[in-house]
Amino acid sequence: MTSRLRLRYLSFHGPNRDPAVVPMGAGLNVIYGASNTGKSFIVDAIDFMLGGKGPLRDIPERVGYNTVMLAVEATDREPFTIVRGVEGGPFAIHDGLLHNSLPEGAGETFAEQHNDRREDNLSAFLLKKIGLENKRIRKNKKGDTQSLSFRNLARLIVVNEEEIIQQRSPLSDGNYSADTANTSVFKLLLTGVDDSSAISAKRSAAEDHNRDGQIAMLDQLIDEYKKQIKVLAGPPTELQSQLARLELTMAEQGGQLSVTESQFKQATTDRRDVARRIEEARNRLTEITALLERFTLLKAHYKSDVERLEAIAEAGSLFGALAGASCPVCGADSEHHNPAQDCDGNTDSVVAAARAEMAKIDVKLSELLETIATLRDEAVSFEKRLPALQSRLSELSATIDKTVAPNLKHMRSSYRTLADKSGEVREALSIHRALVDLEKRKAKIEGNDLLDAEPSNAVDVDLSTSTVDRFSKLVLEILTQWGFPDIDRVHFDMKVRDLIINGKPRTSYGKGLRAITQSAFTIGLMEYCARFDTPHAGFVVLDSPLLSYREPDSPTDDLRSTDLNSRFYDYLAAAHPQRQFIIVENTDPPSDIRANEQAILFSGIQGEDTRFGLFPLPELDS
Repeated sequence: MTSRLRLRYLSFHGPNRDPAVVPMGAGLNVIYGASNTGKSFIVDAIDFMLGGKGPLRDIPERVGYNTVMLAVEATDREPFTIVRGVEGGPFAIHDGLLHNSLPEGAGETFAEQHNDRREDNLSAFLLKKIGLENKRIRKNKKGDTQSLSFRNLARLIVVNEEEIIQQRSPLSDGNYSADTANTSVFKLLLTGVDDSSAISAKRSAAEDHNRDGQIAMLDQLIDEYKKQIKVLAGPPTELQSQLARLELTMAEQGGQLSVTESQFKQATTDRRDVARRIEEARNRLTEITALLERFTLLKAHYKSDVERLEAIAEAGSLFGALAGASCPVCGADSEHHNPAQDCDGNTDSVVAAARAEMAKIDVKLSELLETIATLRDEAVSFEKRLPALQSRLSELSATIDKTVAPNLKHMRSSYRTLADKSGEVREALSIHRALVDLEKRKAKIEGNDLLDAEPSNAVDVDLSTSTVDRFSKLVLEILTQWGFPDIDRVHFDMKVRDLIINGKPRTSYGKGLRAITQSAFTIGLMEYCARFDTPHAGFVVLDSPLLSYREPDSPTDDLRSTDLNSRFYDYLAAAHPQRQFIIVENTDPPSDIRANEQAILFSGIQGEDTRFGLFPLPELDS
C-alpha cells in the first residue's frame, strides 16, 4: 500500500504564552463553533506548514506567538514534526510528535523552495514520504515538463473557504497558464503515472534520435501491463459482461439500501420522539410535585387564616353579649360608650369583616383544592403513561440495535463490496485499454508517425476516458450517499476540467452547492487513490463545505430542509480509518458527531468548561 500522511497536532508557541494546540487523529476531525475564533486560521496555518509562502496571516489573537509546529505521522514510517517561524522562511524537522513545548536543538533544516536536484527542501521531503519523489508533470500543451512540487499537490488537499466556492474548476487556481500542470497532477494521482515520458513538441526534430529509447520504455510498460493482465478475471468481453451484471446488482441493492436507510431513519426518529415525550413527562411530573408541595403549604396558610378569623368573630360575638362592661378598646363606661364615633371598637363591624374575609378565603381554598385535585389527576395520568412510553422506547432501541442497524450495516458492506469489485473490473478494463493504447503508440513511433513540430498539433494532458469515467462514478456514489438533491449522473469534462452534474456544469450551481460538490471532488479524489492504491497525501482539509446550511445563494441552493448535513458526516465517520478528514464549519454537526472526542467546539465564550477558540484569551493587566 502506498504510504500516506496523517496530521496529528497543530500548535503555536511563544514566550510567556500557553501553547495553543489543535489535536487531530485518524478518520473524521471536526472543528466548529462561533465566528472569529480562529477556525479558518487553522486551515491557513496547515497550508503554511506544508510549504505555503509566509508570513502567516496576522490576526490579533496570534500576537505573542512566533513559532508554529505541525506534527505528522506517515503510515509506514517514523513520525516527525515540522517547525517554522510565523514569518515564513525555512523549516526544521524533528523526530516524534511534538506539540506541548518547543523541541530542543535546531533539528534538520529544510528550504522552503522546491528543488528537484536537492533533497534538503520540505517539498522533496514530503513527496518522498508518499512515494512521489522525482516525478515530472506536463506544464504546457507543447509537452514541456517540470518537476512535481508538493505545492502542486497541496491545493488539491487543503481547500480554504474562498477556494471552496470559486466559480472555476477544482483543478484551476485562477492562473490559466497553470491549468495544464494542475491537470497533470490530477492525472498523476488517478493513475500513479507521471509525465517523465512526455515528448516535447519543440524538440520534435530530434525525435528520430530518441525513438529507440521511447520504444524500449514502451516495451517495458507493455510487459508490465501484460503481467497484470495475466491475473485479471478474463478478456475484455467477459469483463464487460461482468461489469454489466455488477452494475445491475448494485442498482438493485442501491434501492434496497435506500429503503433500509429510510427504515433506519424512521426508527431513529420515532425513538427520539418517544425519548422526548418521556423527558417531557418526567419534567412535568417534577413540576407538578413542586407545585403540589407549594399548594399544600398554601392550603395550610389558608386554614390558619380561617382559624384566626373564626376566633376574631367568636370573640366579637361574645363581647357583644356582655353588658355593663367597659369598652376593652377605649376603656369607656357602657353608658358613655359610642362605638361608631368615640373609638374603633365597633365589634359588630369587626365580626362582619372577619366573616367577609373568611368567605373570600373559603372561595380561594375551594379553588386551590380543585387545582390540587387536577394536578394530582394529571400526575397519575403521567405515571400511568410513563411505563408504556419506556416500554416503547426499549422496543424501538431493541429493533434498531438488533435488526435495523445490523441490516443497514450489512447492506452498506455488501454494496461497498460490489463497488470495490466493480472498481476492480473497471481497472482491469482500463489496463486492457491502456495496453492497446501503448501498442498503438509503439506502432506509431516505429512507423515514424511522431508529433509534428507545430505546437498546434501538440496534445494536452493525456488522461484516458475510462479513468475519468471511473472517477466520475465514484463522485456520483459519494454525492448519492450524501443525499445531494436529485442526483442522477456525473461525468468529468476534460475540456472544462470539471464535473458535469445532472448535465449541468458544476460552476453554474449556487455557492453552497459549489462548496459541497467541490468537497465531493476533493474527497472523491482521496477515496479513488485509496481504492486503487495510487499516491495521495492521505488527508484532506475543507473549510465550510456545508455553506448551504448557513448562507445559501437562493432557495435552490438551500439544503437546510434536507438531511445532507447528517449524511455527509455519517459518510466521513464511517470511512476507512486510513483516510483523514479535517472539516472546519460554522454550523454545528449532528449530536453524535459532537460527542466524538475529535470534534472540537470553539465557543467564543471564556469559561472553564469550553474552549474559547484557537488561541486562549490573554489575561488582562490588572
